[in-house]
Amino acid sequence: MTSGLWELVLQGVWVTIQLLVLSGLLATAVSFVVGVARTHRLWIVRFLAGLYTEVFRGTSALVMIFWVFFVLPPAFGWQLVPLWAGTLALGLTYGAYGAEIVRGALQAVNPAQREAGIALSFTPWQRMRLVLLPQAVPEMIPPFSNLLVELLKGTALVSIMGMGDLAFSGNLVRLALQESAEIYTYLLLIYFVIAFLLTRVMRGLESKLKAGVGKAPARRRDVKPKLPEATAVGGGVR
Repeated sequence: MTSGLWELVLQGVWVTIQLLVLSGLLATAVSFVVGVARTHRLWIVRFLAGLYTEVFRGTSALVMIFWVFFVLPPAFGWQLVPLWAGTLALGLTYGAYGAEIVRGALQAVNPAQREAGIALSFTPWQRMRLVLLPQAVPEMIPPFSNLLVELLKGTALVSIMGMGDLAFSGNLVRLALQESAEIYTYLLLIYFVIAFLLTRVMRGLESKLKAGVGKAPARRRDVKPKLPEATAVGGGVR
């Protein structure tokens, strides 16, 4: 490929990374808010959080992008640029999946930990912040890592809006070269590299968080037992 076509692909990589970061941040915020709400003591809060989760998990991300980009503007009288439309649609969709990860991790914490927080007269927010989340978050990292990789692959859907992401740029290069095998092989490799880096970063974060929650106890020094100075035999001392 010529330098101009490579520049077009690199611009697509940058747009994809922007979309991944922005939608990932939104999905993370939604995941924790809705996931914590799924464990709330009030049934109405649990119901609304569950309704959101079921609706967004049960709808297509592709159709959601169409809906945000084409249906919302006439309904509310404003137009989202493709980057923000893609961020909103992907963040809300994948946040619904992340909410189930948060809910499952919170409910997996030993009930004795909750009881200990109650015994210490912690408020519900203190129990969540000081007891439950520090133990649950490290367990969320592996499934969140998988979800981020899925989100990365889902960013290719925004090309239907004409957004110049990696998939859209690759298609333009394909049309210019009239060659599919070369450009799509490069796209596969680029997506793989980004996903590989994501998983490595998340694995490092998991190790760091788990080390902070439960550190190995300090190794005790071996102490030789003292031998008795004398042994009593037959009532006497030798």
